[in-house]
Order: sequence, then C-alpha cells, then structure tokens
Amino acid sequence: MRQKVDTGYFGPYGGRYVPETLIHALEELEEAYERYRNDPEFVEELDDLARDFVGRPTPLMFASRLTEKWGGANVWFKREDLAHTGAHKINNTLGQILLADRMGKRRIIAETGAGQHGVATATVAALYGKECVVYMGEEDTRRQRLNVVRMRLLGAEVVPVTSGSRTLKDAVNEAIRDWVTNVEDTHYIIGSVVGPAPYPRIVRDLQTVIGREIEAQAHERFGGDPDAIVACVGAGSNAIGAFHPFIGRDVRLVGVEAAGRGLSSGEHGASLAEGNLGVLHGAMSYVLQTEDGQIREAHSISAGLDYPATGPEHAYLKDKHIAEYVSVDDEEALEAFTLCSRAEGIIPALETAHAIFYAEKVARELGPGKNTVINLSGRGDKDVDTAAEALGVEG
Repeated sequence: MRQKVDTGYFGPYGGRYVPETLIHALEELEEAYERYRNDPEFVEELDDLARDFVGRPTPLMFASRLTEKWGGANVWFKREDLAHTGAHKINNTLGQILLADRMGKRRIIAETGAGQHGVATATVAALYGKECVVYMGEEDTRRQRLNVVRMRLLGAEVVPVTSGSRTLKDAVNEAIRDWVTNVEDTHYIIGSVVGPAPYPRIVRDLQTVIGREIEAQAHERFGGDPDAIVACVGAGSNAIGAFHPFIGRDVRLVGVEAAGRGLSSGEHGASLAEGNLGVLHGAMSYVLQTEDGQIREAHSISAGLDYPATGPEHAYLKDKHIAEYVSVDDEEALEAFTLCSRAEGIIPALETAHAIFYAEKVARELGPGKNTVINLSGRGDKDVDTAAEALGVEG
C-alpha cells in the first residue's frame, strides 16, 4: 500500500491508501483536474449544462409553515431536490463526466447506496455516450427499487453486491475491484467526499455550487449570510458543498448524522460521533470499527447514510470545531419526513429528513429574526415504500 504524502490531506485526514495499480490513475485524474478546473471551455461547458440540463440555480425557498410552527428563526430550504434526477448528486457527476471525457475514458463505474448517485452517474453517462456500470448493495436494490429501474432505463448495468452487509460499503469495495482491473479505460465516479486524493477535493469543489448559490440568494432574500446552515451527513458531499463557502465566517454549520436505532445500540451510521481514526476506501478519517480494527456495519433507515465512515474534511472540521456534528435516529427522521410533507407540501429524502428534524432545535436556539437554511439534498420519491412500511401507511 502506498500513500502520496504531499497532497490530499485535511490535517491528518485524507491521503492515498491504495494499491500501486491505482496510483497512476489517481495522478492522471489530479493532473486532468488541475488542467481543466479553470479552463474557460471546461467551465463554460459545465456552467451551460448546470443551467440547461440540471436546472441551476435551484431555489432558496422560505418555509413559512415550519417557521411558524417552530417559533424560532426563519426557515429556508435550499431546493437541491429540484435539480435534475432529484438530488445534489448530479452536480458532482456532471463535472466528473467532463473530466472523464477529456481523459479519453470510454467506460464509467460508480457505487451507490440510496441510488441517487447511481441515477446521476447513469444520466451523465447516457448524455456523453459512455458505457456505465453501477454497483449497489443487494439490500439497497430492494429498498431503492425505483432507482434501480431508473438506472437501467438510462442504459446502465446495475450489479447487485451480495457480500458483507449488502449495502453501500460493499458496493464501494466492488467498484474498487473493478477499477483496479480496468483502470486504463475506466473512470470511477466516486459519489461523495471520500476515497483517495484527489476525490474529496474534486467532489467538494463541484458541490460548492450549492454554498455559492446560498450565499448569493441569502443576500438577495434577506440581506446577508444565513445564521445557520443544517445538512445531513453520511459520507458528506451535500453538507460540505453547502458549508465550504462559509468556513471562517460567522455562520453556524451543523451536520446531522444517522443515529439509526440509537447510538447505544451500535446500529447507526454516526462515524463522527462514535468512530475512531482509521482507513477505509483509500482515506484516513473517522471510521466505525471494532476494537481489533474490523469495519462495523452501519445502519440507517436512509440508504444514503448507512456508511461506516465520513469524508476526511468533515473529520477535520469536527476536530477544529469549525462545524458541529449531531445525530438523529430513524424514528426522529420519520417524524420530520411526515412533518415536512404535510406542512410544506414537499416529500423529502429520508437523508434530508435527518437534517430537518435537528433544524427545529437550531431554529429555536437562534430565535426570531435569524435565518436558518436547511439543505434539502434530495426528494423522497425513492423512500416512499420504506417510509410507508415503517409508518404503517397503506397504499
């Protein structure tokens, strides 16, 4: 195993802990990103697609009924659920497909948990005429059947992964095995701010469109920065995208992890709350692991939050007290899922529902006259069956 020590670190976190066969691919990706990230043609193509294909900028919506119900700060939704494919994931996949195309890669692979990253990857692969294979845990293919159908309609091959817990961690393992075998003609579109350098930085940069839009829209709507931004955190791309432009400013940044069946149960996805320093999928971060270093299975009712680690930049922000990280359990997330649906007419993703639940506490603490932005990272179509089963709602 080898890591590159001069790049890709956030304090002690990050790095490259990968087989030698992947070093060249990572260096090639990093060189391409540095070459194109500020290239006028690349930037223009990305901006044009963001506007015409994705539908950016997404709105900043005043959630009037939640504001009234909670009796605290004004509540605003950053509507990433309105982006094409239904979540923030398209921001990252669009940028990475432009890089892959310029690197001459004909084949795209990805991992997915909730299915939104898989759909976003299949979408951009179709747009650019690339072969696409998506690895997805067998358990997630069951609870996210709608997204499996969407990916296949878009022309992607969906490979159910039957090893381990049959969820996101195991899908990443299989995607990495594929990449090692087919590294010359294949680009791996990692779906979040995890993995070996330069992925955490690339994904973060592509997702900061969320935070930049929040900044501009907040100044237009209420004359300044928000007082708080709340976002769910699994691996953490939607949160880092919303947070990053506000780091170092007087804005409270709150990341909400999945407490699953409760932190004391051990069945959760709260790696920042309960994890220890470790390496998973090529990077050093907080990882859920046993005393002898074996990776623990994560759990969340939301398929996108049951990952046993978090992005290295989130680990750094936690240690430096730049952002705060809390957790919300399955029942609380379901409560917020129902509340948002009935109060604001928006069915949120179960991942997002974790952030909505905790945002009430933040809004009440800030009080009237302040402004809280919730990053509404995705829509809940994919979660309707799971929520209905948990809530006992009949079809």
